[in-house]
Amino acid sequence: MSDRPAGLRAALGRRLDSLALRTTLVVLLGIGLVHIASLWTYQHSLTRELDLANEARLADQLLAIKRAVMRVPERDRETVAHDMSGGSIEAHWSRMEHAVAGETGAADWEALGRRLRDVAPEIADDGLVIGANRRVADDPHLALISIRLPDQSWVNVSLVAWTPRMPDGHGTLLSTSLMALGAIVVSVLLVRWLTRPLTGFAAAAKALYGSKTVVVVPEDGPREVRALAIAFNDMQRRIGRLIDDRTQALAAVSHDLKTPITRLRFRVEDIAAPDTRAAIAADLDEMERMLDQTLAYLRGDRADEEVKLIDLVAILETIVGDMSDRGHAIVLEGAGSVGVSGRRLALKRAFGNLVDNAIKYGLRAEIAVEDRADTVLVRIRDHGPGIAPEDVDRALAPFVRLEPSRNRRTGGFGLGLTIAQAIVQGHGGTLTLANHAAGGLEASVVLPKAGPPS
Repeated sequence: MSDRPAGLRAALGRRLDSLALRTTLVVLLGIGLVHIASLWTYQHSLTRELDLANEARLADQLLAIKRAVMRVPERDRETVAHDMSGGSIEAHWSRMEHAVAGETGAADWEALGRRLRDVAPEIADDGLVIGANRRVADDPHLALISIRLPDQSWVNVSLVAWTPRMPDGHGTLLSTSLMALGAIVVSVLLVRWLTRPLTGFAAAAKALYGSKTVVVVPEDGPREVRALAIAFNDMQRRIGRLIDDRTQALAAVSHDLKTPITRLRFRVEDIAAPDTRAAIAADLDEMERMLDQTLAYLRGDRADEEVKLIDLVAILETIVGDMSDRGHAIVLEGAGSVGVSGRRLALKRAFGNLVDNAIKYGLRAEIAVEDRADTVLVRIRDHGPGIAPEDVDRALAPFVRLEPSRNRRTGGFGLGLTIAQAIVQGHGGTLTLANHAAGGLEASVVLPKAGPPS
């Protein structure tokens, strides 16, 4: 169960491992935040406008009540005030003010008081009292406004705090959502258009390894992409010329060095002393093996062999069979069949070098094959002394042998692991070395699996 969260995180990481998808998520998040902020700003400004409109309307109503009451005789003022009441407004006329200034909730009505004084300058500072009702002074939603008339009597208006009625926001939400969706669609199309050449670069880089000819990337698109394509194609042509020149140089070196070695072999037969003849022959054998391994390292695995779908487990079974026939202890376990795209002989040589290294220094080897979703993991463990942690990187460097002897029993020139690493990397994989927890050295090879046949 503990591996499941890690697996989910790894799967999520692979799904998000795309420039187009990450850009889309960033655009989506940005548009979403802007969308929410704009809606909040719109609703806030709309609420403010409604508050101002309600204050203006209420101020006009209060002044209308005041002016209507002051124009009629005193005996009719209460009736007029009652007739003009309605809704949240209840008006009365009296000889004294009923409002208590500064009580609970009075501050909420200060804006209304300022507006009344602005539109009716005749109301003096002491002619307007806004505060709580004497009967319900603890309710902030109720207020009483007392306005003094010219004859020193008062109109007392009871008010209930209004709740702004917001208009239906579904239309606004729908329109802004459609705008955001349109922006996202355009952004996705734009990102895909911009990143499509990058996939072409990756495909061309892989094809350069798998074929002898340069795969030219189309030099079109935006100016920056065109410049990158031109530089990439030029780099491919330079690499192609470099490989051709090196191949010709290697062929010449191989011919020029092996020919005198062959002549020396014939001349050794004329030496009378058996010990001397055997020693010289051994030196010639070592020179030839050194030459073969050096040329193989310089040549890499770029041979004429075709890249095709192969069964990696079948290659490992062949290596295990050969080692078992030679009397070595070796075990293969794990997946029964895993398909990869590559060169069969090159991969056989890479894994052969790794197994040979394990047998040579660890006496026996254990091979485990793990079939994963997109890759295959091959672990080759020996039971030798391992290597010091500081020597792990050096072990993969060319011409480095951590075992100092160079006798024919251990053999080698420090190129076996280097050649294996070059071949594995040429197939898009990785090779790592690490000391096993139970002892010995473990080489881990990760290769991409072959895609489904087209």
